[in-house]
Amino acid sequence: MSDRYPSTDEEQAVHLELDYPSVPQDLNRWLPLVKWFLAIPHYVALFFLGIGAVGAVIVAWLAVVFTGRYPRTIFNYVEGVLRWALRVEAYALLLVTDEYPPFSLA
Repeated sequence: MSDRYPSTDEEQAVHLELDYPSVPQDLNRWLPLVKWFLAIPHYVALFFLGIGAVGAVIVAWLAVVFTGRYPRTIFNYVEGVLRWALRVEAYALLLVTDEYPPFSLA
């Protein structure tokens, strides 16, 4: 990801690519019935991390107002929370993978 200000008239710097799964080989037929249940611990953790991310963005906003720079540690934290949430969404809601997402911000 990039922390550059995105242009509205040119191609964006951040792209999201999700590989289309080979359903017969890569996905279990019955696992979508319980994936939402298996993802509950992630939802709980992401709830609290999301609250922290909102607070971190407010602190970062103040830092940008006074220093003109977005603190790298806050950027890494918010980016990690967003990546984790995307991995959980790809697992439990989009159903593009059967690989259980790790409890990690990396």
